Amino acid sequence: MRGNPGEIQDQCAVEIAMEVLGGRWKLAIIRKLFIGTHRFGELRRALPGVTQRMLTRQLRELEADGLISRTVHAEVPPRVEYALTDTGRSLERITDLLDSWGRWYRDTRPHRDENPVGRA
Repeated sequence: MRGNPGEIQDQCAVEIAMEVLGGRWKLAIIRKLFIGTHRFGELRRALPGVTQRMLTRQLRELEADGLISRTVHAEVPPRVEYALTDTGRSLERITDLLDSWGRWYRDTRPHRDENPVGRA
């Protein structure tokens, strides 16, 4: 179980950010929510490879950390929607930078089957 980032006095700011944003799917979820409010099924379809259990877990952690809001509409069947909070929206520049860096890295790194420079 994750610790509460606010309770750890000696952590550096990067460690706090990684505690909140760490996880394979969190930044991808946040990136999808920049487009607008999404239902669970929409998020699941938009993120191929994520399991229902993992998506649920990541959404709960993002909600607990105040990055997303979860709205349950009183309908039958219930409709649940996820949206970014102002705190979550504050990550837009960071996710854009990470997206740019990831594209650059993917396009410029040596292929995995090639030997790195200086190694046999």
